Amino acid sequence: MNIGIILGSTRPGRNSEAVAKWIYELAQQREDAKFELVDIADYNLPLLDEAMPPSMGQYQNEHTKKWAEKIDSFDGFIFVTPEYNHATSGALKNAIDYLYKEWNNKACGFVGIGSLGGARAVENLRLVMGELQIADVRSQVGLSLFTDFENFSVFKPGDHHLDAVNSMFDQVIAWSKALKTLR
Repeated sequence: MNIGIILGSTRPGRNSEAVAKWIYELAQQREDAKFELVDIADYNLPLLDEAMPPSMGQYQNEHTKKWAEKIDSFDGFIFVTPEYNHATSGALKNAIDYLYKEWNNKACGFVGIGSLGGARAVENLRLVMGELQIADVRSQVGLSLFTDFENFSVFKPGDHHLDAVNSMFDQVIAWSKALKTLR
């Protein structure tokens, strides 16, 4: 199984970068899947500049084709999302909205970051996943800006998160394997 860890923010000084790297490092300790860290900032996706709806699969722009190829290469995903104004980041939503079939019949898990552990951003994404035919797993990781970051900027996660991280990995991998039969 190939699982993409999607770093869901492009903001300068983003806390999600340290979190995504931590998730990736923990994933490297596993032998039941291959993991890759994917930073949406590397794809320079402007605000929805494709003329055709993504469900048509008629991509015109090279940045979209590159993004589609990367997402299509995965069996499942872990979205690392900050919470901005009770939702996921606009940059992550934009990146998701660029594609359609490349997301279909895959699984995902979530790592939320925010004052309430990014819970509202995750709930926002769960609604989106249903439309994209992505099976989102129950286990998620919620990281608090108050307790998991020093001065709201230096990431210092507690060991108590490890059970949730591993449970999320287990579920994403299991569901990714099951859904591969549909692709």
